[in-house]
Amino acid sequence: MDKRYEVYALADGHFYDTPDRLSAPGAAAPPLFATACRTVPDGWHAARSGDWLTLTPLGADGAPLPAPAQGWKIHSSATAENAERIAAIVWDYCVPRRIPFKFVPGPHLLHLRNAKYAGRDTSGKFVTIYPCDEERLQLILEELGALLKGLQGPYILTDLRWHEGPLYVRYGAFARRYVVDERGTLVLAVADGTGRLVPDRRAPSFQVPEWVTLPEFLRPHLQARNTTTVGELPYRVEKALHFSNGGGVYAGSDLRDGRRVVLKEGRPHAGLAADGADAVTRLEREKAALERVAGSGVVPEVRDWCTLGDHRFLVMDFLEGRPLNSFFAERHPLLTADPDPAKVAAYTAWALRMHAAVERAVAAVHARGLVFNDLHVFNIMVAPDEESVFLIDFEAAAPAAENARQTVAHPGFFAPPDRRGTDVDRYALACLRLALFLPVTTLFVVDRGKAAHLAEVIAREFPDVPRAFLDEAVAEITRDVGEGPVPQDNEGPAPSRAGEEHRATRAGEEHPVSPLGGGRPVRRSRPAPPVVPGDWPYSRDSMVKAVLASATPDRDDRLFPGDIAQFSDGGGLGLAHGAAGVLYALHAAGAARYDEGERWLLDHTAPPPPGTPLGLYDGLAGVALLLDRLGYRQRALDLVDGILRENWHGLSADLHGGLAGLGLVLDGLARTTGEPDLRDRAAEAADILVRRLAEPVPKAPRRRAGLLRGATGPALFLLRRYEQSGEAALLECAGDALRRDLALCVRQEVTGGLEVDEGWRTLPYLGDGSAGIGMVLDDLLAAHVPDPEGEFERARDGVIAAATSRFYAQPGLFQGRAGLILHLARSGAPGATPERLAQQIDGLGWFAMDYQGQLAFPGHQMMRLSMDLATGTAGCLLALASALDDGSTAHLPFLPPPTAAPTRGSAN
Repeated sequence: MDKRYEVYALADGHFYDTPDRLSAPGAAAPPLFATACRTVPDGWHAARSGDWLTLTPLGADGAPLPAPAQGWKIHSSATAENAERIAAIVWDYCVPRRIPFKFVPGPHLLHLRNAKYAGRDTSGKFVTIYPCDEERLQLILEELGALLKGLQGPYILTDLRWHEGPLYVRYGAFARRYVVDERGTLVLAVADGTGRLVPDRRAPSFQVPEWVTLPEFLRPHLQARNTTTVGELPYRVEKALHFSNGGGVYAGSDLRDGRRVVLKEGRPHAGLAADGADAVTRLEREKAALERVAGSGVVPEVRDWCTLGDHRFLVMDFLEGRPLNSFFAERHPLLTADPDPAKVAAYTAWALRMHAAVERAVAAVHARGLVFNDLHVFNIMVAPDEESVFLIDFEAAAPAAENARQTVAHPGFFAPPDRRGTDVDRYALACLRLALFLPVTTLFVVDRGKAAHLAEVIAREFPDVPRAFLDEAVAEITRDVGEGPVPQDNEGPAPSRAGEEHRATRAGEEHPVSPLGGGRPVRRSRPAPPVVPGDWPYSRDSMVKAVLASATPDRDDRLFPGDIAQFSDGGGLGLAHGAAGVLYALHAAGAARYDEGERWLLDHTAPPPPGTPLGLYDGLAGVALLLDRLGYRQRALDLVDGILRENWHGLSADLHGGLAGLGLVLDGLARTTGEPDLRDRAAEAADILVRRLAEPVPKAPRRRAGLLRGATGPALFLLRRYEQSGEAALLECAGDALRRDLALCVRQEVTGGLEVDEGWRTLPYLGDGSAGIGMVLDDLLAAHVPDPEGEFERARDGVIAAATSRFYAQPGLFQGRAGLILHLARSGAPGATPERLAQQIDGLGWFAMDYQGQLAFPGHQMMRLSMDLATGTAGCLLALASALDDGSTAHLPFLPPPTAAPTRGSAN
């Protein structure tokens, strides 16, 4: 679970959005600090940008005063209690001295910056001050430090602390300048000692760039920082298990007796829960809860409580076993195309046994007068005997007598706000009933009514699951406040109306508050999706209506809601997550032109925002491709001209944002426009890639594989160049590039599926997995590449096996089932049968959601809907159009069906 997504799920009940928009429709905006509401002084300019309110002094001509592009900057952290005071002190200090600064203007934004899963590289930063030189830096630290003496705040991990107060310093960028980093990504930059732009590193630890000398007055503070080490504890830390903004969790051993232990760290003022409790407070709660349940046999025993600096450490016994979620990859019977009925039955028995064990463990906790409050598959440890379980991570636990709401929880098990006390655990147990069979319960934070549809799918795929087991879960998940808890297996029979009650729920009925906050209603829809994806072209028309209904042409940051990546520089424009990708899918699927959307894209690329990436899927090359296809050729050429004025030679090799994607766009525009310079630049890009591919394969860091970020993208570009020129060397080089990615694939023992091995997981998907490799393999074989040993044929068959499993965790195009549909629809491999394609289209329906009565799909992490190409409804639209139309126009850029592949009709 990528915890970044939780913050973006707070502001809207349907879509990911920036937390500064956190308010319900028609409600007042979230409160601001009084300092943020002050009148802007004469000679100053104030501007809101994301989480910040920036104040800049102006010169006599009304323009901002000249400022350094980089240098030592000062940060101040703050707590909820002292933030208003710190903001006022900083304002009153900086304004008379005409020192530029910015601060977080509202309590809700400050809370999110310091929350448990906030980014560790930005956590704690409440104020930023920009000194003009080192002399002013020292003066501000001394004078402002005296004014803020005694005030506390979370430790800023990226910075060096000034004395014991809330001030910190780091060297970095002031102005927004960009450079392509070693991964080929456009990032914020600083100039090194030679004047060359290099990435502005923002790791969660204090670092001084090698060309910068630490000022002498900061040296004592660096020495003080380095004096505190974990060596002062009577434990050996052996491995970091997990990091959050609240601290780390470590495996270790007791130096006194050698016993294995787990150390859990709490940082003061950081890692805030919804109730404002910091990591230390939550750790204290966990200690008290574990001591209350001590001896029950279902929790780790407390061994110690330590202090190191101002951090706290809870030391517990190490539990043998594995978390429940780790069993899915090796046990789940739907991870194959044709599940073995015997294995389905065996898994069903195991899952029912596990759920019963978890129920007993929760009952033991309740018997001690405690509510666990954070039950999910990562917090359940299965003992080696697989008969008993332990519950871990009690920081959210609370006395049952308090009848309190949840403050921290996994999104897939997060109870609605009407659930309190032991009802919170009952809700999670109900979610667990479904998650053991279909682990997609994060869909419930968008629509709890989805539980009924998933129960129907489970009943079909796992026929031995007792129907009452599922009906009770649905009734508990969907019940409204005041109905009372649904009896569980050990509490008497389930109500006979459980299934009826949900089936009677009207489409569009609403629940008052979203489980993830934001004050938005949660829809409780009918148990089946509004439209079946395979019901073409009705499903196409419904998805198009949903996409257009979601458009926000009044916004500048994005046109269509999608992944959180669209809120990065230029993310709202490109093919993967921005307007260009959605317009591309609409056009490819045969939808009518969306004139207002096209005008939006034209307006927002005249000129494009600073920092917009350059590539095919992440930036301007993809926008140029789309605009050319829509007939805006001059704008497309203007954008490409801007790209070629940048250091495009330094881009990474890949398709997503690198030379392979840019080269394909240059080649395509050269053909449509006849511009010889574009043809020359495309040839130059190909030459660079050929040279890079001739270099030894790097051993570290671990290379990425797949269509978007591996060597498969360059293989596609070189293959297209070969098709134009007939130059055999290009075909050979394309084959070598594919072999690089195939070397990073592993074959699944049970299914024979070939998947990309990332070290900690294997991926069959289109973007970073094996399906994308398979698409280019199809094209390579259609081009009659020499394959005397059958290497490519065997690999292609393995990819098809990986693309035909019964279960996938997400629906999206690049990281989900839709991409596998697209691959199967265009592949001529023997295993890509109409029956296999129809199965995947049916499985896509498991994720179908309702948006304004139309068909839509959840995005990455599935906590909100998405309309973008990479993760959401537009990508599903493109995949279904490829499968259910003739496929001649509905395909990814530069990946039409291979000429040798058969044309398919409907897969219904």
